[in-house]
Amino acid sequence: MLLRSLSALILCLACSPLWADTVWLNNGDRLTGEIIVLDGGKLALKTKYAGQVLIDWKDIDTLRSEKPLLIKREGLDSQHSRSLDAAGKGMVRLENGTSETVPLASIRQMVPPRPVLKDRIWEGNLDAKLDMERNEDSKDEWKLKGDTRVEHGRWRHVLSGQFEKETKNGERTEDNWEIEYDLDRFLTQHWFVRGSYDQDNDDFQFFNRQRAYGVGPGYRFWDNELGRFDLIAQLTRFQLESDADDLDFNAYSFEWDFKRLIWGTRFELYSKAQLQVPHIEEIDYVLDSEFGLRYRLNDWARLSLLYELDQVRGLGDTSSDRHYLIGVGIGW
Repeated sequence: MLLRSLSALILCLACSPLWADTVWLNNGDRLTGEIIVLDGGKLALKTKYAGQVLIDWKDIDTLRSEKPLLIKREGLDSQHSRSLDAAGKGMVRLENGTSETVPLASIRQMVPPRPVLKDRIWEGNLDAKLDMERNEDSKDEWKLKGDTRVEHGRWRHVLSGQFEKETKNGERTEDNWEIEYDLDRFLTQHWFVRGSYDQDNDDFQFFNRQRAYGVGPGYRFWDNELGRFDLIAQLTRFQLESDADDLDFNAYSFEWDFKRLIWGTRFELYSKAQLQVPHIEEIDYVLDSEFGLRYRLNDWARLSLLYELDQVRGLGDTSSDRHYLIGVGIGW
């Protein structure tokens, strides 16, 4: 009897349809898949047969989803919904202990919520640039830049780095690399403590080796499927080395990390910057910043445009260094 019951249960599970979100369009078509996000009037739906597709929100008749969503409606604060049920033309029913039927036109954003404690989240980007000139001078320049982060529970690991090399008429004119590791421990949903280590080698600078150790608090404003925004303040110890002399000093460091997906996750705006105020009279501040835009060709390929601004002010003078990177990359 037990064997017969187990066999019947297995058969029922095998015949049951796989869970999927369902979207009904105004023209009568029906699409199934996984709702990724609604933003900017575009609903991103991941399907098995066509990958991720973008649907104009105004073209949707109604929809159904069995997963939790964070919903933002016009003129109201964000609210959680355990599930969504179809409720007739232009309407949807929000289920969260109580049932509320609302117009689709009133919903501006839908994002799957991320809990405070997560099993594991892994994401990252790797961008490359290659520039070859063959005019009066022969010049080759290439740059590799990337970052990745892993979150599990209340811990977050962030690893970033870049490598740059340039030759002109067969002679090196740029050769540097940098790597940074950050370890975050979240105390609450927003507050965390960061410890960081940074190493920078540049064969064409007076101080050709640099190490930095930092620790301090951080605040996460948001982190969801649409992006993130973090602010961090640290007390940092710098160690600068050269063949002629060494220099050690402390500095206050202020950093931001911003990412925002727009137009149904197709475009990605991002920016990172660090402002350092050293405890030495010769330098007022050091700014290391970058601003970029990525276009997502598919789930992993990217076209990227990056602008970097490095600035140092000291002894009444300001020195700026600007870089532009246009290239291709991968993301995960």
